[in-house]
Amino acid sequence: MAPAYQLCYITDRRALGAKPLLHRILEATRVGVDLIQIREKDLPTREFVALAQPAIDGAHGTNARIVVNDRLDVALALGAAGVHLGTQSMPPQAVRECLNRDFASRDFLVGVSCHSLDEALKAQTAGADYLLLGPVFNTPSKLPYGPPLGLATLMKVTARITIPILALGGITVERVKPCLEAGAAGIAGISIFQDCDSIEDRVRELRSEFS
Repeated sequence: MAPAYQLCYITDRRALGAKPLLHRILEATRVGVDLIQIREKDLPTREFVALAQPAIDGAHGTNARIVVNDRLDVALALGAAGVHLGTQSMPPQAVRECLNRDFASRDFLVGVSCHSLDEALKAQTAGADYLLLGPVFNTPSKLPYGPPLGLATLMKVTARITIPILALGGITVERVKPCLEAGAAGIAGISIFQDCDSIEDRVRELRSEFS
């Protein structure tokens, strides 16, 4: 089972504007973000590798784990800490079968995004190490997934799941503690780590909610 990661930064270079994403990722590893999901779904493979490789290399010697969105081949080739799977990705069980066959000794995380208790149960059974559950609160980026799940659903899911669940969607500093009280191991998001002047100050704010 994966450690109970508290903070997960999901990248979105377009939302950063002129700010370089690689710099933000490396800063996040330096200031103590636990898990960084390099998402960037629209990047061609060559450009994705050019971003991910120095990010993964830069995380060495820190406590940060960098996972690659969707692309198991790229994650393995670059030495990423794991892969994060969405609803249209390779099934987690297939990932586990590949790892057991060819990379049996490798410590490799498999994360899965879920939007319901049923999806969470299936992902856990299929071998996921951790789950992102959302959207818990209203957020523009998650409108295609329907209305927010709310804290009651988060509590219902965490009561049935034994692997770490990170709350996703509309997360603010003020909403961290309610998510933890509902059973989440931590939080995940894009804007909470990007829409701030100092990611170091933001991480300090977030950490204080866990005490």
